[in-house]
This record gives sequence, structure tokens and C-alpha cells, in this order.
Amino acid sequence: MKLSQLPIYIIDAFTDTLFKGNQAAVVPLQSWLPESTMQSIASENNLSETAFFVRNDAGVYEIRWFSPLKEIDFCGHATLASAYVIFNHLGEKGIITFWAKAVGNIEVNECENGLIEMSFPNREPELVADAPEALKTGLSIVPLEFHKNQQAYFVVYKDEDDVKNVVPNLEKLKMLAPFDVVVTAPSAEYDFVSRYFWPANGGVEDPVTGSIHAGLAPFWAKRLDRKELVALQASQRSGVLYCRVNEASVYVSGMCVAYLDGKITLPFQ
Repeated sequence: MKLSQLPIYIIDAFTDTLFKGNQAAVVPLQSWLPESTMQSIASENNLSETAFFVRNDAGVYEIRWFSPLKEIDFCGHATLASAYVIFNHLGEKGIITFWAKAVGNIEVNECENGLIEMSFPNREPELVADAPEALKTGLSIVPLEFHKNQQAYFVVYKDEDDVKNVVPNLEKLKMLAPFDVVVTAPSAEYDFVSRYFWPANGGVEDPVTGSIHAGLAPFWAKRLDRKELVALQASQRSGVLYCRVNEASVYVSGMCVAYLDGKITLPFQ
């Protein structure tokens, strides 16, 4: 049997400390693999996301993201990790552009202070007057409010202790598919904190979710009357995100640490 090899990188995103933040596998490609092969690689990696990208003739990086269960429409931490690989392993510098079908262009800037900044569409959530029963009963602590955007239900709590202590009923939250659930509250040390549950789309709890900050940042920018915010995703691994907001866009920045640089061996494609 003929075998081929592909490069693979595993990057800890939204952290400057190894074994923190959110792990993403990054697989640069010269041309697209069959979708089933990409899903098999993501399932084998068993990380919250594996990103694949192909640089097109216009110099734009077309990107796709796969959880262990399915292809995902929008992923921030694996985009951050992909940009880190492009800047630090593939030799490109300055500003690059990713393109994804469900999101459009994502411009990414390599900043001088070690941060990598991504430009996301503003996905501010809207108030939900009557939340689904599975959401109301799917969390161990009763929330103050419910909101929703294209990606998830936003569950608002009074303080960060509620966010850190809440226990999800995963079977009930799975009934909300295709939507995930983010729980959030103001914070004493940071501007706001959050946790992210996605049993229908990826797993139990996502360690750090860049994409949901396209909704969290504008939500808290209005509540706190601030355009620049620092957020903590309070998972077991935890991660810090730096956000700034305008009417059309949300800029989410973070750091990365490289964990692995290796090869995948596959049957010849």
C-alpha cells in the first residue's frame, strides 16, 4: 500500500502557558482531502477542533474545522492556532486572510506584543423571551436571562461563581441541537467570564471558544459600556481573550504555545 504524509501541528490557543488554553490540531494542505478523511483525522485527534486549510490562488487561506463528531461552521481557537502555524512555521508575516463558507473573510493580524488578532463578524445575541424547557432545566443553577445568536444560547448569571459552579445536564442540552450553550457573568478580575457546553456538536465542555466571543464581547460591551474587554473562559484549562468591539466587527486576540510538530501517515490520497 502506498502511504502519504501530511504535516500536523498541535497548538495551545488563547494562552501563553503550555497545557492551558484550548488545543487545536492544524493540518496545512496543498489541496482538499475527502471530507470523510478529514473527519477521520479529527476523530482520531480527539481534540475539540482540527483545522484544515488550503491557500488559494488569491493568497487567501480557505479553512474548515472539524470536531471529533462533525464539521463546525465557525471556530475561533483553531483559526488562531492556524494563524500561529502560518506565521511561525510557514514563514508568512503581517496580515493574512482566512475564508470560511459560513463566516466569510476572517482577517488576522500578527501583533508586535505576541498577540494574534482576528476580525470576526459582530454576532451580538438577542433576548429570548421564552427559552426552551431543556435549557431552563438543563443547568443546575437558575439563570437571570436567556439570549441567543446563530451559534448558541447565552445564559446570563449574576456572578462568576455561578458560572464556575454550574453543572450541565448534557442529555437535556443535547436536545437544543444545533445550538450550543454558553454561560456567562461579569467578573471581578476580568470584564466577564464564560463556559461553553456543546454535547450535540463536539463534546462536554469546550476549554476556550473564540467564536462565541463574537457574541459575548458585544453583549458585555453594551452592559459594561466599554469597547475593549478582557475575558476569561473559566474551564479547567482556562484561557484569556482580549476583545474590542465596533458596530460591524468583533476583534478577538490571544496568544498561542506550540505543543507538537509532526506527521500524519495516511493511505495515498
